[in-house]
Parts: sequence; C-alpha cells; structure tokens
Amino acid sequence: MAFALASENIAFVSAILLMVLIGLVQLLGLGGDADFDLDADTDLLGWLGFGRIPFLMLVALFLASFGIIGLLGQQLSTDMLGHLIDPWIAVPAALGAALPVTGVAANLLARVMPRDHSTAISTEELVGNGATIVTGRASAGSPARARVVDHHGQAHFVMVEPNEADQVLEEGEAILLVRHEGPVFRAVSRGDHYLPRL
Repeated sequence: MAFALASENIAFVSAILLMVLIGLVQLLGLGGDADFDLDADTDLLGWLGFGRIPFLMLVALFLASFGIIGLLGQQLSTDMLGHLIDPWIAVPAALGAALPVTGVAANLLARVMPRDHSTAISTEELVGNGATIVTGRASAGSPARARVVDHHGQAHFVMVEPNEADQVLEEGEAILLVRHEGPVFRAVSRGDHYLPRL
C-alpha cells in the first residue's frame, strides 16, 4: 500500500483508477457513444488504433498501459536500485513506452471486435430493382409514388416517372427502375400489369 501511495507513483495509480472509472461508466451505460471523427489515415493515428476501436476503449487501453508500465518500472527500480525513480523521469519514460503498447493492443483488439454493419444504401443502388406503383398514376412530368425493396429487404418509397414520354404507369403496376435523375427515378413497365390474373 505504501508503494502504491508513494508520491512517485501518484500519476500511475491515478491513470489506473481513471481507467477503472471509465470502465464503470461504460458498464452502467452512462458514457454514450464517444466517437470522434479523427483523421485516422495518418500513419501515427492509424498505428495507435484511432478509427479501429471506440475512442473510450483506446483511452482506457492507454491509461492501463501507462499505469502498469509505470508501476512495473518503479517496482523494478526499487528492487534493483533500492529507491523509486523521480516522477520527472518516470512519467515521460512510461508515456513513451505506453504509446507502442497501446498501438499493438488496439490493433489486436480491432481484429477480434465485431464490426459495425449498416444496411444503408445510396439511392443510386436502387436502379435496376423492381418496384410497384403504390400511389398515383405516373406520366411525363407527373411522378407517382412507388415502393422498392433493396437487397437488404428494406422498403424505400421513391417518386417515379415513365422512361418514355408517351408511356403511362398505373397504380399497382410492376415496374423496373432504369435511371435516377435528381429526386425522380425513370421506370419502365415490366409488362405484366395487363395480363389476366390466374
């Protein structure tokens, strides 16, 4: 206890306590999603793990690395030299050693952590999909509302006009989206709207 409370070790013990506090706050769900849009493309930030794992996890890794390396260094100094190292020397040395350890740990964690998965798509990706006119009658200059389902199974509602100026698309008609122009999709009939139903 005397070792942990020694003035030379205050920075290291404080870092570990702060890391534990961050863990408790996250465990209780009070931390929110602290996600900062940092440029992780630079070599140094990418090497440290920015953008690969959540920011608070990266901070916790750094604090743990700094605290543990500092305390181990002080223990080693006590065993070999018989005294603790002055904080003006120990803290910068522990900081320098903690950076590469944090980078390695973050990159290892990034490999095993689940990735975010998004079903969001751009509107351009809807071109080529089949759709159905759900509201209105689409003619040149007068769009109708259509429902289209993307490859994730998500329904989208878009405004459509016929691809040909003389064509009309009726409510309930199955269509194919062939182009996207601003807020409107151009569509052609699939041709089965007027076939007899069995």
